[in-house]
Amino acid sequence: MVSKDQGIGGAILAVCVIVAVGYLVTLFGYSSIIQPWLNIGSATEVRFWLIAVPVFVAFIAILFIGAWIGWTMATTPPPKPIEEITTEIEDKKEEPKVEQAASEPVTDEKSAKKKK
Repeated sequence: MVSKDQGIGGAILAVCVIVAVGYLVTLFGYSSIIQPWLNIGSATEVRFWLIAVPVFVAFIAILFIGAWIGWTMATTPPPKPIEEITTEIEDKKEEPKVEQAASEPVTDEKSAKKKK
């Protein structure tokens, strides 16, 4: 039995292979395979658009990723200075020692009871 993720992965693989084969057939075999069936335009014109559209999409995707990185950097608050972080870590290490000493105060009454 195939899991849901494996099924989605198989579907993505199949779509990518079909698109890649269709792209290659259209790019290199347009004049001999596709043009006799569909007379859309000249081979040069179709090849231009087959190259221009993916380049355009890739260019826009790269610009979108850059804009997203810039937006994230512009809206994220700056990190704490390293001095504050090390001070907080040192304070957390010292707190248990202070609590232990405070929870067990040594008094004369306790020491007297222990001796009895």
